Amino acid sequence: MKVALIGGAGVRVPLLVNGLAGAALGIDEFALYDLDQPRLKVIAELAARRAGAARVTTHASAVPAIDGAAFVITSIRVGGIEARVRDEQAALSLGFVGQETVGPAGFAMAARTIPPLLEYAHEVARLAPGAWIINFTNPAGLVTQAMMAEAGARVIGICDTPTELFQEVAHALGLPADECHFDYVGLNHLGFIREVFWRGTPQLERLWEDEAMLAGVYRTPLFSPARLREIRLLPTEYVFYYDSPERAVANLRSAGETRGAVIAKLTRALFDDLAKGIPDPVARYERYLAERSAGYMQLESGGQGGHATPAPWAHLTGYDKIALNTIQAMVRHTNAIIPLNVLNRGNIPELADDDVIEAPAVVNGNGPQALHVGALPPQVRDLVVRVKAFERATIEAVRQGTRAALVNALALNPLVPTHAAAARLVEVLSL
Repeated sequence: MKVALIGGAGVRVPLLVNGLAGAALGIDEFALYDLDQPRLKVIAELAARRAGAARVTTHASAVPAIDGAAFVITSIRVGGIEARVRDEQAALSLGFVGQETVGPAGFAMAARTIPPLLEYAHEVARLAPGAWIINFTNPAGLVTQAMMAEAGARVIGICDTPTELFQEVAHALGLPADECHFDYVGLNHLGFIREVFWRGTPQLERLWEDEAMLAGVYRTPLFSPARLREIRLLPTEYVFYYDSPERAVANLRSAGETRGAVIAKLTRALFDDLAKGIPDPVARYERYLAERSAGYMQLESGGQGGHATPAPWAHLTGYDKIALNTIQAMVRHTNAIIPLNVLNRGNIPELADDDVIEAPAVVNGNGPQALHVGALPPQVRDLVVRVKAFERATIEAVRQGTRAALVNALALNPLVPTHAAAARLVEVLSL
């Protein structure tokens, strides 16, 4: 079985190859393609150390990588980390949240990313018509919807945020996560746990009644216990940007740099060291991953010090683990339940059937089938509906390709207060 990776020079590729190779799924080739050929060579060498008996091949175009693949993993960053840094800083300079998956910077990333992703999806349909596309590319829900709508591709959007929250909540409750059912609903980076069941009994009342336990759910200080008790939901971390945009802007301005700038420095240092031919590149790579993880959501939340010590369940989460679990469930027909970005198909009545939602899905050889989640919680309904309207408008604006359409779409984003603000942002973003 062949697995293609579009964006094969990404820093998570060796992790992904390691997990898939170790799962005994019959993979005999990992075909890597990336525009950045020098960086691809470095990553391929790291990946080959973790690929077991499978071959790691590199390609100068997407066509031979995709041809005959059973799964095509897409993880691209159009414009590189430099575009992310520019967009986050541009948004922040105008007083708006600077973050690459939500708000103005997320909009810019989607606008840049949708056209090449559609080209890849069409190539998959031509060269590997039976393949599933596993999409990592952010903003995951939005660009997955574009690929489904425009290319008719079989696409599954992947994000590790819900699974990480599930693990955190189970830990706070003192329960084994694999014995719990998580009633989860929403969109990518805008999802909410409504309830947790263990042996048929609801558990969240215990959290609402215990402030210390409730405060322990989030490893960075994002939501106050009072706020969580008010909405009676447990949001994923990225909801913080919608809930406290002024705080996020103030913290980022105080820090003097955005998350993208921090990652850019870490990544440059990694590749500079690898280019020197250091004795243990795998150890250096693992140190990079730990440093990157330690700073997650620290700048935005105003937290101090990061998380130098991973959570006990860290080996169960991460993009690479979710992709592995999804592919494994499809190959082995296991009916695993995994939160994924999939078509709504009437699941959430406030959204269109062809909207992409994030929901727990049963995954087997037929692909993912979302579990029924029903109506949105009334306390977040308007926000979720507005974000989805913004996502639909963004896809249409990219199709039209006009400045007016782009401004109109961005003006629908909840983090952009006026049409005039959207017009200013469109002028400074990397579109």
